[in-house]
Amino acid sequence: MLIGLGLGPGNPELLTLRAVRLLREADRVFVPGRIAHDLVSPYREAIVLDFPMTDDESRIRKCLEENADKIAPAAKDGLAVFGILGDPNFFSTFSRLCSILSEKHPSIQYRTEPGISSITAFAAAAGISLNDGFIVSDGRVPDSRILLKVRHPKEKADELRREGYREFILVERMFFADMKVFRNEELPEKSDYLSVMYARR
Repeated sequence: MLIGLGLGPGNPELLTLRAVRLLREADRVFVPGRIAHDLVSPYREAIVLDFPMTDDESRIRKCLEENADKIAPAAKDGLAVFGILGDPNFFSTFSRLCSILSEKHPSIQYRTEPGISSITAFAAAAGISLNDGFIVSDGRVPDSRILLKVRHPKEKADELRREGYREFILVERMFFADMKVFRNEELPEKSDYLSVMYARR
C-alpha cells in the first residue's frame, strides 16, 4: 500500500496528528525534496526522490517512472508513505505518480491522507475569511466545481447537468464513522449538512 500524505504548508506545527502516526507506522517513507525531508525527519528517516521543476514532459515522465520503481518494492510488501507539502489532492505530483504506478505495478494499491492545503493556509496567513464562493485555478479554465453544504444533491446535479457537468461525487460526513460516498446516479434526494459535492464537466 502507498499513501500520499499531506504534510501541510511547511511549518512543522501544522502536521496533522494522523500524519505523524502514519510516518511512524510506515515501513518506508519517501519525500520529493528537502523541505518535506526536514518536516518528517523528527519522526522518520526518509528517502528523497528527484522531481524536477521543468516543462520537459519527457524528463518528467522518466523521473516519474524511476521514482515509481523505487517506491514499488516497499509499497508491494508493506506500507510506503510519500510525504508531500500541502495536500496530495490539490495540484499534486502524487496523482501523476499513481498513474505511472498503475501502468507499471498494477497490483499496488494507493490512497491519500489530507494535509492542510495552501488554500486554507493562505486564508490564515492573509488574515481573511473565505465566506463566499471562490475559484481556485492553476491558470487554466476550471472544469470542475466543489460545493459545500449540499442539502439536495440530486436536484443540484440536475441543475449542473444543464451547464454541461457530467460527473458527480457526494461525500457525506467525511471522516466520521458513518461517512458515505455517492456517485452519479446514486446521489440521494437529501443529504446531511456536512456534505460536499464534486462536479466535473
